[in-house]
Amino acid sequence: MASDGDLAIQAVLNELSERLESVLPTNIGFPAASDVDFGRLSGFFHRHLLNNLGDPFTAGAYPQHTKTMEVAAVTFVADLMRAPEGDRWGYITTGAGEGNLYALHLARGLHPRGIVYYSEAAHYSVDKALDLLAMPSIRVRADHSGRMDFEDFEAQVDRNRDRPVIVVANIGTTMTEAVDDVRTIHQILDSLAIRRRYVHADAALSGIPLALMDPQERPGFDFADGADSVIVSGHKFLGTPIPCGVVVVKASHCAHLTRTGGYTGSPDTTITCSRSGHAAMMIWYALCMHGIDGLRTRAEQARELAAYTHQQLVELGWDAWRNPYGFTVVLETPPPVVTQKWALASTHGRSHIICMPGVTREQIDNFMADLRVVADPVPVGARRQATHNGMAPVLRTATPATA
Repeated sequence: MASDGDLAIQAVLNELSERLESVLPTNIGFPAASDVDFGRLSGFFHRHLLNNLGDPFTAGAYPQHTKTMEVAAVTFVADLMRAPEGDRWGYITTGAGEGNLYALHLARGLHPRGIVYYSEAAHYSVDKALDLLAMPSIRVRADHSGRMDFEDFEAQVDRNRDRPVIVVANIGTTMTEAVDDVRTIHQILDSLAIRRRYVHADAALSGIPLALMDPQERPGFDFADGADSVIVSGHKFLGTPIPCGVVVVKASHCAHLTRTGGYTGSPDTTITCSRSGHAAMMIWYALCMHGIDGLRTRAEQARELAAYTHQQLVELGWDAWRNPYGFTVVLETPPPVVTQKWALASTHGRSHIICMPGVTREQIDNFMADLRVVADPVPVGARRQATHNGMAPVLRTATPATA
């Protein structure tokens, strides 16, 4: 017979499970792929502390790790990002925020007098990293699409051309999935004769999907395009159930950070020292399950669904647009009854739908049905002021989507 304590624990777990399952059909506002089943890995969560302590390329003294998987995952991503053979290194992070922190930490060591330039559309983790590292910075304007205003960037750099330049380029901004072309950044720095430079690509959302395209048909962002470091998320396009990421850098850039943990039996240039071996296993698993062709197919299908979503909104007369190559559809913010049900991230009158792998056309059709309830007959541009006679429209209960 179960004890009162066991019953209480089970009640909490049941409540959590019910809540998580209930929001799945309407989870279209945040970038989390949901088409990968990690059930085959569940047995490794019961007994093993998997700690990839220190450098992933050195086994170290602690035996319960997944560093072989981590190295395979880092190598896979490094190849995708066209990192230079013989001058590449990386590790599994807790997420893109840590990757941004690590890249700026590297850049500061290489250019102690450098000024960091980043757009106002950059992820807020960049601000956190700059505060932690006490690095001087200049925030550059972004245009309506979320892309860095390159005229403003050039003007800001020109005013400080005696200082090294460190740039955080957005490769898929949070709200609009805009891309700051790294090739354009280097062209501007070349025109200003800036030689001391470091360019980091925050490619958390769009890095892997863009890397699967022909480089001549997408914006520049990888090592061959001039990046010195790249971070991609594991829990976005790859859908890992644990937040994580893969940061790849030039090995020659991080030699000055190497420290030895002594008892760990491994050199360490990472931020966190102890790192999740489970996260490394999950990224490795997702990459192996899909391979290049499978990842490319998922990206193409996501873009097709985004195009469909955009077209449906246009046909409804709802103000909406999307950046080229993106999974994200930006729309005028619907009333709270819609944004709350569908978990739409919203700011400054704009919301977005992110058609990640796992989101289905049925979900989009259900969303559009709810939007039609509040759309007619309110004209475009006036919806934010609509009161619906002081009453929230009644939306039907969501049912689980099918592929």
